[in-house]
Amino acid sequence: MDAYLEEELYDILIYNIQNPTAPDFESKKKRVEEIGKELYDDGGTDAMENMFYSIEFRIKDEIGRDAKPYRSWWNSISPEWKH
Repeated sequence: MDAYLEEELYDILIYNIQNPTAPDFESKKKRVEEIGKELYDDGGTDAMENMFYSIEFRIKDEIGRDAKPYRSWWNSISPEWKH
């Protein structure tokens, strides 16, 4: 399940980074939040951190962009997650 979620999260973040004014931006953002909730339910804040950490490096390596600003989309999921 985690590999599927990682790929989905990666694809959505790449899309949103490259298309910040797309009409479906908000629906994609909502799916990113849902993925964060699934990760938290399955493995807590550690699972969220591990997933986002790997995604950040992939995005930086593959398209040269920073994904860190998107971490804040998960701020409402866990009291420990404050970005």
